[in-house]
Amino acid sequence: MGYVTRIVIIGGGPGGYEAALVAAQLGAEVTVVDRDGLGGSAVLTDCVPSKTLIATAEVMTTFDSSYEELGITVDEGGAADREARAIGVDLGKVNRRVKRLAIAQSHDITQSVTRAGVTVLRGRGRLGAGGQAVDGSREVLVDAPDGAVHSLRADAVLIATGAHPRELPDAQPDGERILTWTQVYDLEELPRELIVVGSGVTGAEFAGAYQALGSKVTLVSSRDRVLPGEDPDAAEVLEDVFRRRGMNVMGRSRAESAKRIGDRVEVTLSDGKVIEGTHCLMAVGSIPNTAEMGLEEAGVKLNDWGQIQVDRVSRTSAPGVYAAGDCTGVFMLASVAAMQGRIAMYHALGDAVQPLNLKTVASNVFTDPEIATVGYTAADVECGKMDAVVVKLPLRGNPRAKMQGIRDGFVKLFCRPGTGIVVGGVVVAPRASELIHPIALAVDANLTVEQVASAFTVYPSVSGSTAEAARQLHIRKRSHGES
Repeated sequence: MGYVTRIVIIGGGPGGYEAALVAAQLGAEVTVVDRDGLGGSAVLTDCVPSKTLIATAEVMTTFDSSYEELGITVDEGGAADREARAIGVDLGKVNRRVKRLAIAQSHDITQSVTRAGVTVLRGRGRLGAGGQAVDGSREVLVDAPDGAVHSLRADAVLIATGAHPRELPDAQPDGERILTWTQVYDLEELPRELIVVGSGVTGAEFAGAYQALGSKVTLVSSRDRVLPGEDPDAAEVLEDVFRRRGMNVMGRSRAESAKRIGDRVEVTLSDGKVIEGTHCLMAVGSIPNTAEMGLEEAGVKLNDWGQIQVDRVSRTSAPGVYAAGDCTGVFMLASVAAMQGRIAMYHALGDAVQPLNLKTVASNVFTDPEIATVGYTAADVECGKMDAVVVKLPLRGNPRAKMQGIRDGFVKLFCRPGTGIVVGGVVVAPRASELIHPIALAVDANLTVEQVASAFTVYPSVSGSTAEAARQLHIRKRSHGES
């Protein structure tokens, strides 16, 4: 392919709009084809809305768990239960704020992209069936809202179309009682009895949030524990917290169907047991938005789940076609989608590029407490993929944690036994998403535990536990044979 000047990006989520900004900065003529609004599901129906909802839940949880210990009195008698304290949540008001912030964020992104000189077309994009033209360019067809079909030519195309919630055949959402995570923001009243099907990140986050807001929550997990893909020690802490707060966590329970009966919902499990609630949230994974886009006809290979196969610089199997974000299934995080999109543009436009390195990705589960991870994991160590020394330091001994009434959580660090280079870490704590950053820097820069331990930390601070864990690892790695 010759010199690239024309870029067409299909999808305006983090992978798409971040790529557009990079391509425009590098001097390309850029068009973004977007159907729902810039920001994609991350801004409109997923990350931004869910974390805004969770922000309200955090306030409720913090108050409920700490107000007496911190010396705060409520009402005349300092009532212990929420109803007696007359504290509650107006979910309709919360959801209106959620939607308002999401739309505002999408508007800000649109302004930023258009100021950079990017053209935004509303419609559904797909690759032209004719394959590559004589000049090596690609055709992108845009189905506009008015029914018209527009044809664009591009020297390189980026597919960043995201994914949508998976639905079970016998648990079809109706948007009122049986819901996907994109539909919960239309609720005006708090679900009295909420059944959450699925204990992955999405299920755990919503289960914890609605419990904090005042719903009676049942979490149905097909696996042995909640968050089966996360650090087992972290998942154990969270499940214990869930149960202590009154959540009904049903492990090894697979939902077969969900049906609405009037104002109730019945969920039938694979063992025949039936559980009832007022609402049911289905959080059973997602499906990439890759169907009917002309991908395979254009030579783009998909895997068995419909995800686009890409290499570490976001190239697909078709020349001139790149892909980024949830439609690739590489790592379903907005930050990874954005990085994939930027890398694609650097590569397509001939700029210096560093291939995607997933071992430096920091991720977070926005439960209470939060669970943040980076680098190699306990599973990697256990299976022999990485030889590492591990230290886990509970937060209950941290002075700042004591002051704040924090009892649950820990800092865990992994380092190489010989060099002491930090290769991974886990933080379970309030605001773990902020506390993971120094560990992510250490992993990215190949810092040693000595370097982490020698950096000053504020006293008192929860981050002091990271330095203390590094000091303990210094001793541990010496005991593994370092002279």
